[in-house]
Amino acid sequence: MRVFVTGASGWIGSAVVPELIGAGHQVVGLARSDASAAALTAAGADVRRGTLDDLDVLCAAAADSDGVIHLAFKHDIAFSGDFQGATDADRRAVEAMGEMLIGSGRPFAVASGIIGLAPGRVATEHDGHRPVADGAPLDAGPSARMVTSEMVLSLASRRVRSSVVRLPPTVHGPGDHGFVAVLVDIARGKEASGYIGDGANRWPAVHRLDAASLFRAALGDAPAGSALHAVAGEGVTTRAIAEVIGRHLDLPVVSVAPEDAAEHFGWLSPMFAADSAASSALTRERFGWQPRHLGLIDDLDLGHYFEEASSLTRD
Repeated sequence: MRVFVTGASGWIGSAVVPELIGAGHQVVGLARSDASAAALTAAGADVRRGTLDDLDVLCAAAADSDGVIHLAFKHDIAFSGDFQGATDADRRAVEAMGEMLIGSGRPFAVASGIIGLAPGRVATEHDGHRPVADGAPLDAGPSARMVTSEMVLSLASRRVRSSVVRLPPTVHGPGDHGFVAVLVDIARGKEASGYIGDGANRWPAVHRLDAASLFRAALGDAPAGSALHAVAGEGVTTRAIAEVIGRHLDLPVVSVAPEDAAEHFGWLSPMFAADSAASSALTRERFGWQPRHLGLIDDLDLGHYFEEASSLTRD
């Protein structure tokens, strides 16, 4: 199968590409820079130069593929305050590629998120679904990505084998510079490893290599309109995360009052305060997916999060 992958040189994409190639697929990766193009070539993938804003490029690549995996997201502008701009760009890209697949029965697997799916309880693959009208306005924050993911699933009615792989806030492993790495940096800067309130709220997590194997499964086996959960455990408490960080940095572990969380954790505070426990029981049953790599706490205890920052991008 010839598979077009956006975000192919990024944190998850750089694991998905070899997973696909190892399964016998030909991969064409979107690259926005010379460095990304070189990394894809070295991994054995073909290169399509462009960005999420190059809709003509995305359309042509999707039309020329046997299937599409969409991983790219404008994390740089999302985490600098313009989450709406990032989600708008994402929806335009998804709409453009989806249009090229209508009527074909080809697979279209899109990354989405777990946070905010079912606040206060364990979310399942049945949660988060609501009808999406064409051209519906996007909400602000993580829910905006849910609207886009529901639009993807709605393509099932137009003969696209669409699926959404919902990712937890932490996709971990050596080289990660995502949320957990940010928490490490915050702890260093504040000279204390913090959690919010009693720290009982839960963050689900998955190892990067386990996430990659689920995207391969979605490409090959997911029925049209499927939601999959890339979750290795229902959730690790944020206090447990803070305790590991404090131990490795030899810093005190402290509770941060909810009213002080924004000052302490900055833009990460709403996500770190959320209780986002999630189950992947249905995903495991339907696709035979079993996480095989270290859980988050054991991965943190290896110590690589406390070494030099990774050079991996989130292209």
